Amino acid sequence: MKQFIAYFGCGFYYARKNKKAGNFIIVKYQDINEKIIPFFQKYPVHGVKFLDFKDFCWVASLMKVKAHLTAEGLEEIQKIKKGMNTGRS
Repeated sequence: MKQFIAYFGCGFYYARKNKKAGNFIIVKYQDINEKIIPFFQKYPVHGVKFLDFKDFCWVASLMKVKAHLTAEGLEEIQKIKKGMNTGRS
């Protein structure tokens, strides 16, 4: 995971307390939009994670048009988030 920082040129690594795992975290929208999304469009994930990636891209597109700054847009993003990962049925 730590190598992601060098490869993508962004983000940081956060070690979990159990030290058996960690998180690669990116906070800049520009890095997500210009580095992470294009990478996974070129090298797609498979299975149910592909559906999560599509939802992630949808949220990024909403943020691009500043929808997250409105109550309606934020509500839509929260609805998408609830349906991702373990919320997907």
